[in-house]
Amino acid sequence: MRYIEYFLFQGIVLIMLAPLVNGIIGKIKAFSQKRQGPPFLQLYYDLHKLFKKQTVVSDVSTWIFKVTPMIVFTTALCAAMIVPVVTSFIPENFPGDIIFTIYLLALGRFFMMAGALDTGSTFGGMGSSREALISSLAEPSLLISVITVALISGTTSVSGMMLKMQTENAPLLQPVYMMLFLAILLVILMDTSRIPVDDPSTHLELTMVHEAMILEYSGRNLALMELGAAIKQLLLITLVVNLFLPQQLVLGATGVALVVISLLMYIIKVIFVAVIIGLIEVSTVKFRFFSVPNIAALSLILSFLGFLQYFVLGR
Repeated sequence: MRYIEYFLFQGIVLIMLAPLVNGIIGKIKAFSQKRQGPPFLQLYYDLHKLFKKQTVVSDVSTWIFKVTPMIVFTTALCAAMIVPVVTSFIPENFPGDIIFTIYLLALGRFFMMAGALDTGSTFGGMGSSREALISSLAEPSLLISVITVALISGTTSVSGMMLKMQTENAPLLQPVYMMLFLAILLVILMDTSRIPVDDPSTHLELTMVHEAMILEYSGRNLALMELGAAIKQLLLITLVVNLFLPQQLVLGATGVALVVISLLMYIIKVIFVAVIIGLIEVSTVKFRFFSVPNIAALSLILSFLGFLQYFVLGR
């Protein structure tokens, strides 16, 4: 499969599947509270409605506010497209560096914070300052985790790391991978505005982080922001499942059958991690904002212990 074909495949899978993850997590939370909750496809309905609505832009905003939704969506999509969703038919020498991927996401986050500050809204400034603190605490543990996997794999190429992990026997049974898995799982909770760090379903002043930054957006701009956040969430989940729950070779399958089977295995693993995130949300409460550094510290400790495990005790 050539690069262009694989990139198109990646883009279609990510855009179509990303909103479903939110629906799965929402259903898990609803079932735990003995209620029906919104349908699995609720975010699809919301995005369809928002794309048809007119965009309202504040008179005091500048070009930063106007271009931010496109930048947030584009950076998330570009970063996700170089993280292979399935590894059974990756083109040879597939481009994509893990450090470049992380900083593409950081670029989108920077513009999101700048756009929130651009209108002079009190909520936007509050959300941006909180997001800056959370991201500065989450990124070191994410970098340490992926660098440790890169050292084990001998490459920072995302596809190379994933292909190397396929040769490992049950990675999650090994201490180094177990600690890195837990560290990145905590980063996902922080980076995707999940409980106990944030509550994506609230508009209360004392609890808002992500919602405070997108409060001034409407119509197509809000749809792009929401879709970009969903793609970023799926990207981080994809990174976890393909590194620590690697997809084994599908013996005897070729062509379309290989694509379908590999994609089904990937979707099952994504659903598995989405269920774990949903269970974490229903089993914990929203922490006070100044307790968030404790979660970040735990993630950093786990990632650093995994890093030391590689050097001190060997793989």
